[in-house]
Amino acid sequence: MTTMTDTSNAARFREFKMPDVGEGLTEAEILKWFVQPGDTVTDGQVVCEVETAKAAVELPIPFDGVVHELRFPEGTTVDVGQVIIAVDVAPGSGDEAPAPAAAPAAAEPAPAAEPEAEAPKARQPVLVGYGVAESSTKRRARKGTEAAPAAAATAIQGEMNGHGTGHTAVAETRPLAKPPVRKLAKDLGIDLATVTPTGEGGVVTREDVHAAATPTPAPAPAQPEAPAPVEAPAQAVAPSVTARETRIPVKGVRKAIAQAMVGSAFTAPHVTEFVTIDVTRTMKLVAELKEDKDMAGVRVNPLLIIAKALLVAIKRNPEVNAAWDEANQEIVQKHYVNLGIAAATPRGLIVPNIKDAHDQTLPQLAASLGELVSTAREGKTSPAAMAGGTVTITNVGVFGVDTGTPILNPGESAILAVGAIKLQPWVHKGKVKPRQVTTLALSFDHRLVDGELGSKVLADVAAILEQPKRLITWG
Repeated sequence: MTTMTDTSNAARFREFKMPDVGEGLTEAEILKWFVQPGDTVTDGQVVCEVETAKAAVELPIPFDGVVHELRFPEGTTVDVGQVIIAVDVAPGSGDEAPAPAAAPAAAEPAPAAEPEAEAPKARQPVLVGYGVAESSTKRRARKGTEAAPAAAATAIQGEMNGHGTGHTAVAETRPLAKPPVRKLAKDLGIDLATVTPTGEGGVVTREDVHAAATPTPAPAPAQPEAPAPVEAPAQAVAPSVTARETRIPVKGVRKAIAQAMVGSAFTAPHVTEFVTIDVTRTMKLVAELKEDKDMAGVRVNPLLIIAKALLVAIKRNPEVNAAWDEANQEIVQKHYVNLGIAAATPRGLIVPNIKDAHDQTLPQLAASLGELVSTAREGKTSPAAMAGGTVTITNVGVFGVDTGTPILNPGESAILAVGAIKLQPWVHKGKVKPRQVTTLALSFDHRLVDGELGSKVLADVAAILEQPKRLITWG
């Protein structure tokens, strides 16, 4: 439709772009649309669910109106900054803009100030769980002055470059663009001064750079009628299935897992130690805690006692809770424990963590574990919940597996794998008896943790699970 480029419709139709998800993520997959063209939306209403490389999150629309167009179908991976939905914020004003409104092409630079004046009213779109820091620089359109656009350009330029607003001379001559866009232009060999900006306030966007890199002679009137190029991206194709094999595109959480695990495996020198132990007393303690009134309302299972045992072992051997700072060639010892729990979800394995788990009582730890697991299974874990982990537990026993050699999460020092708890013959008090037995495996970064320290941590965890009363004497 040609209405999207008419000057009179510039204020009528507003575009919502894929928000900046932060933490280095640059794209997200649209999992589900909750609205369709013609639906009425209100400020703050969730319009779609997207999956980043870390979690599935919901996107709220930051303005009112009627959905005009969905730019991408479900299953499409979209770069941050791309328009995903267009909304008619002035419904009922006519199907098409009148011809006289689009005629004065020479007057287009003047109306360009109107979106700039509206900009302070619009909220910057953000993902659920993310906040947006308010800029210390506020831009206002001023009528009849030439200084206002220059001041606005200076303010935007300062924000883009991260050095405030004290560079007026640079701002007046240097094209406005965010650092990632500047890098993209540099990589493609594009001079930003030659790129026509389409972003608010004259900011050059990623789309502008790509357009400059692959110029097309298509006339301006023809462009609005062809939004189709963004409707059939390669990422949206379904898995390729033949009689002998199925090919599944790697993206989202699975892509992030692959990259993280390869990076960890070839960066940190892994050492894994094993111990097989009798956990009959721990299983009895679990049964007793289930009947304890202080544990009412929370889920009690062996993982709870194992988590507490690991926290006590870290308290006794604090050097194990550390990270390797490659840039500064330093070992950073953490005085807190963000305990990661590996959780299998329909979208793949994720590792959210319990913040400051070392400070929690047993009932509090039980509540945190329950909330963490239920949130993960619902696919609602936020990226913040998966950041900042220090050590992790992975329970492979739930799959009937005896043990494994777990790979460290990037930036962490150790990961404890817990095998299946099985009734096995065991020598107890000089006699062979059926006992509840499991195998633990501790992988650690040998740059941070030497064999002695790693062995002490694993031995402490094992000793507590064999004699849970040590939680009282050691904890």
